[in-house]
Amino acid sequence: MKKLGRLYLITDTEIQKKYSHYEIARIAVKAGADVIQLRDKNKPSGLIAEEAIKISRLCKKHNITFIINDRVDIAMVSDADGVHLGRTDLPIREARKLLGNRKIIGGTAHNLAEALSCQALGADYIGYGHIYPTKTKFKPEKPKGIKKLSEIVKKIKIPVYAIGGIGPENITDVMCTEVHGAAVAGSVLKSSDPAKTLKNLRKLIYGC
Repeated sequence: MKKLGRLYLITDTEIQKKYSHYEIARIAVKAGADVIQLRDKNKPSGLIAEEAIKISRLCKKHNITFIINDRVDIAMVSDADGVHLGRTDLPIREARKLLGNRKIIGGTAHNLAEALSCQALGADYIGYGHIYPTKTKFKPEKPKGIKKLSEIVKKIKIPVYAIGGIGPENITDVMCTEVHGAAVAGSVLKSSDPAKTLKNLRKLIYGC
């Protein structure tokens, strides 16, 4: 199983149209991302699979962890390092049967009960949020904030990634909760210089 580093970048071609998933991955590799997740809920499966295969090869070459959002089938086809599953996706236990113990499975949690459930079901890490207001995805719940993040970190034994509205202006506060890492998307992809922003985030994450 690949190592779970602290800086986790999620690709997205809906919030920006300048870069493809593969182009985002190339930027992320050079700028120091530890984990790259391909997230695409709209493109046809074949097109997602094509990009996933290319990104998987790129990440293997540079020893970076590659995760597919939602799609266990595409994770298998592309030989990604793992998959991230939300509440409406294939259950963690069923995904484990398909992927085996050498692949990473992440789970989404919006509260302590969901985080404990993901942990009990065998997730390797949890994405918890959203921490701050975000426009990257529609979120019916209120932002969780730093205090609730700290509580989750103290009660969950597997790595926790904070997600939602995280950027250079608040990453230090996030990391000083002793959370394992931070997942970012909009703050990087919508910036004028994604590589520079990602490098800055890496410095701030590892400097806390």
